[in-house]
Amino acid sequence: MTTNQLDQLCVNTIRALSMDAVQTANSGHPGTPMALAPVVYCLWQRFLRFDPEDPIWPNRDRFVLSIGHASMLLYSLLHLTGVKAVSKDYEILGEPSVTLEAIKSFRQLESHCPGHPEYRWTSGVETTTGPLGQGLANSVGMAIAGRWQAAHFNQPGFDDLIDFNVYALCGDGCMMEGISAEAASLAGHLKRSNLCWIYDNNHITIEGHTDLSFSDDVATRFIGHGWNVTRVGDANDLEMLARAFQTFLNTQDRPTLIIVDSHIAYGAPNKQDTSAAHGEPLGETEVRLAKRSYGWDEDAKFMVPDGVYDCFRSGVAKRGKNLRDAWFARVNEYRARYPELADEFYRLHHRQLPEGWEEGLPTFASESKGMATRDASGKVLNAIAKHVPWLVGGSADLGPSCKTRLAFDGAGDFSANNPAGRNMHFGIREHAMAGVLNGMALVKVRPYGSTFLIFSDYAKPAIRLSALMELPVVYIFTHDSIGVGEDGPTHQPIEQVACLRTIPGLIVLRPADANETAEAWKVIMKRHHEPAALVLTRQTVPTIDRRKYAAAAGLAQGAYVLADAPDRKPDVLLLATGSEVALCLDAYERLNAEGVKARVVSMPSWELFDDQPREYRDRVLPPEVAARVSVEQASTFGWAKYVGATGESIGMRSFGASAPLKDLLKKFGFTPELVVTAAKEQLQLTRR
Repeated sequence: MTTNQLDQLCVNTIRALSMDAVQTANSGHPGTPMALAPVVYCLWQRFLRFDPEDPIWPNRDRFVLSIGHASMLLYSLLHLTGVKAVSKDYEILGEPSVTLEAIKSFRQLESHCPGHPEYRWTSGVETTTGPLGQGLANSVGMAIAGRWQAAHFNQPGFDDLIDFNVYALCGDGCMMEGISAEAASLAGHLKRSNLCWIYDNNHITIEGHTDLSFSDDVATRFIGHGWNVTRVGDANDLEMLARAFQTFLNTQDRPTLIIVDSHIAYGAPNKQDTSAAHGEPLGETEVRLAKRSYGWDEDAKFMVPDGVYDCFRSGVAKRGKNLRDAWFARVNEYRARYPELADEFYRLHHRQLPEGWEEGLPTFASESKGMATRDASGKVLNAIAKHVPWLVGGSADLGPSCKTRLAFDGAGDFSANNPAGRNMHFGIREHAMAGVLNGMALVKVRPYGSTFLIFSDYAKPAIRLSALMELPVVYIFTHDSIGVGEDGPTHQPIEQVACLRTIPGLIVLRPADANETAEAWKVIMKRHHEPAALVLTRQTVPTIDRRKYAAAAGLAQGAYVLADAPDRKPDVLLLATGSEVALCLDAYERLNAEGVKARVVSMPSWELFDDQPREYRDRVLPPEVAARVSVEQASTFGWAKYVGATGESIGMRSFGASAPLKDLLKKFGFTPELVVTAAKEQLQLTRR
């Protein structure tokens, strides 16, 4: 068999496995794997620096399948290259990540070949993809984090310790999604020359030809973004593809877009170039006809011909192992010459915090005027970042408002000319920012991003994926309530906190004062697999007197008794988060003066509280105390879980209004008098 024949055999094996898996599952997307099999074969076999035996070695190239519906394309590669499992939580260590049996059970329960690729579930999958465009934003974050690590860790004699490239495969759907334009614009501005997007230009979406909805001149668009653009006129031309990838490797001043013209469902005589091949199986007859066009055994299913495994072993696997072994040998030399940096490098990649990372964290004296929790967060963030060099982030053009700028000497601004900077400027691109943060976290940098809480809606799809992938991304949301006053309903978040609380695996923290804010950062930094949303005020709030009331360390339990009845047997509970805790303390003092036994519970994080043992939760919220009032300047959705069916929730039931804060508090009932009245009404109701 000639080299060309062996190449074609391997390409057709990817195609046949993909067709068979989709047909057996009676579900999936066969057309794109059939079209792009030559593209991924050329990339993996000739260029990708990747060791199947160790698919997580830090300096590997990253391959992102942004078109996650073409998942069988990736699963076929992971199987044929022999990628080993490395996730002890979800896989058997050292076993093949994707077995032939897993491919046969594509899209079935517990299969390591789910409908769309899932990070952590299947080794070799670099990021969870499916929502189109998200993988592209992730790839930009990976490229940014790679350049940042290179600037921080590469030293004289070791200028190649970190020099990996990032490849992302995308399609027409990715190009239509707005997040891709945001991400491409940012990548072009930052001149991320270690980034290559491969655009499958097949002109087909589920509804039909792209003429229905898409006529962009993609090449011109990306040239405008500052990218190098090259084109491959035939997806089956391995040599032309190889030249395009080499062009990317030779381009050192900007990212590269390779436009590949392809035919969806290539080889299927009745469904090639049709939308029928996009989101449904080809059908048994069409599968047989497609196999016939490849010169394949029409009756064979899930067949891997002789020589295919050996071909991948002698190609990507051999090259990857040699590169990986040489890299680790260099790391040993690096450790001897730069022990402190080597320790940082190890801790970063194992999500470990440096020794003494909590040194110098501020504590805040009690003060009735106090400070905004966004200001307190900025002080705490700067104190932590001095000791955690890989804590890197910024804002969607709101750093001065969100107080997220690292201001100490040496922090600097990340830019095309200064990849060592730690202050990111994402521009007004909330969605891309969140997707980029996910990519940065996937390369083990600890990222944070910030904007106003109202704009969390723009970022929510990527925030959801942070939680799905169990990535410790920190989202800092300020201007958290109707406290934004005159900005009015368009900027006053009402349902946003409730929406964030519905995301499984996301920890939402809304601290009551400066000291709770410091405690929130302690909780966040110790988490390795959960993203966090830190929700902060613009307006000042009192710094609570911790000599009189309970210590802010109670935040770690999610909710704690802040002020209690003298005998610790309250008749009514006042529950609140954030700025409304001070309001409840005011009401508590008034009730106490009238002889009403009340308890104030600060509830900065429902998720942390719900994770506590039942005994602790019942101690904080005694089941026998039915008189309960919750106070939060947001939607009351969800509070019934804590106040019960008969409890009172003081919150927002409209979109707010434009006015000074004092007027808004009075209009919407956030006054100590109303809280006192609600508490007394609760007592009367429960004593009937």
